[in-house]
Amino acid sequence: MNVMALETLRDAAGAMRAQTREEVLARAQTLVPVLAERSQACEELRCAPAETVRDFVDHGLLRVCQPARYGGYDLGYDVLCEVIQTLARGCGSQAWVYMVLADNPLKLSAYDLQAQDDVWAQDSTQKLCVAVSPVGRATQVEGGVIWNGVHGFSSGIDHADWVMCGGYVYASDGKRGRGLMALMPTSDVSIIDDWQVMGLAGTGSKSFEVKNVFVPTHRTLDKKANDEGRAPGTLFYSAPVTKLPRGGVSAVSYTAVVVGVAQGFLQNFCEITSPRLSREKSVAQNPGIQLSVGQAAAEIEAAERMYLGAIRETMETLARGEEVSAHQHAQGKRNACYAAQLCLNAVQRLYNIAGGRALHNSSVLQRQFRDCFAAAAHHSLVWESAAMDYGKYVLGADRKD
Repeated sequence: MNVMALETLRDAAGAMRAQTREEVLARAQTLVPVLAERSQACEELRCAPAETVRDFVDHGLLRVCQPARYGGYDLGYDVLCEVIQTLARGCGSQAWVYMVLADNPLKLSAYDLQAQDDVWAQDSTQKLCVAVSPVGRATQVEGGVIWNGVHGFSSGIDHADWVMCGGYVYASDGKRGRGLMALMPTSDVSIIDDWQVMGLAGTGSKSFEVKNVFVPTHRTLDKKANDEGRAPGTLFYSAPVTKLPRGGVSAVSYTAVVVGVAQGFLQNFCEITSPRLSREKSVAQNPGIQLSVGQAAAEIEAAERMYLGAIRETMETLARGEEVSAHQHAQGKRNACYAAQLCLNAVQRLYNIAGGRALHNSSVLQRQFRDCFAAAAHHSLVWESAAMDYGKYVLGADRKD
C-alpha cells in the first residue's frame, strides 16, 4: 500500500482518533446506558444489534489495538481490557462481541503485511472474527493451502467481513503437521445458526463451515511463531501491544467481561434493593444484606485490581523492550482466572438474596447472573488448571534435571 493511501486512511479516521486512554474510556462510558437499554433485544436477537456495532465503529473503539499504519491507536492491552470492562457494565453479550472485534485487529497485525492490506487497504473499519480451536484441515498446494473444517464459537461472526480460523497442515498420508491460522473473507464460509444458550445469549457465537477454500500463503500464520511473538507483523511493528504473546496473561480480556458484568450486577442490585421492602421491613436495613454487599463489593474490586495489575505489569515489560517472562505468563493467567472466581462468588452471593423478583425473565439481575457464569466458563479461565500450572512453575516441578 502506498504512502498516499495510508495517509487517506489516517485522515478518514481522524475525526474519531483517540490519543489517550482517558478519551477512549470516556467514549466507552457514554455507551454503557445505551448497551443496557439494548440488552434485552440483544438476547432475543441472539447476536449484537447492528446499531451497537456501528456505535463501536463510530466511537473509534475498535481501533484501540489496531496498528497506527491503518488509523489505529496502538494503545495497550490493559486499555482494551478497561474498555471491555466498562461496556460489560451495560451488557455482557455486547461487551463480549466488542472484546472479539477489538482484539482481532491485534491478531491480524501478526500476519504478513500483504494480508493486512487485503483487509484494511480500502477500508480500515473492516471487522474480523475468529475461531481459534485448531479443527481445520489444511492441504498444502502451490501458493497456499486448501482449507476445510467446521469451526465453532465464532462470536460476532454476523458482523464480520473476515474470519480467522485455526487448524493443522495435513500430508497426503494423513499425518498431521504444523499448526496454522488462516484468514479468509466471510463470504467464503457458511454460517451455521447454532447459538441457543443460557448465558451470553446475545454474542452470536455461531459455527461456520469452510469447504475447499484456497488460502494464499500470505494469509496463513504459523501458530507456534505467533504464540511466541515471532510472527511477521510482530517483527514489523514497534508498538508494545503488538509484542504481546498469546496465551497466558492474554486471558485477561475474558476476565474483563466477567468483572464488568459483576460491577453492573452490584450496581443494579443496590439500586433495586435500597428501596425494597420485604414483609413491610426495609431489606437495606438487614445486617446480613449489608454484610453481603460489603463482601461482594470487596471481591469485585479485588478482582479488578488483580487482573488489571497483571496486564499493566506485562505492558510495562513490553514497553521496556523486554520479553514477557514465563513467571509473568503463569502469574497473569492465575490472576485472570482467580479474579473471575472472585466475581462468581460475589454475584452468586448477591443473587441468592435478591428475592423472588430476580427470577423473572424481565429482571436485569437474572441476565447478568447468567452472563457472569457463562463468561467465567470460558476455557481460558479454568481456575484449577491455572492454579496447578502456577504451582508447578514456582515449585520447579516442570523442570527436567
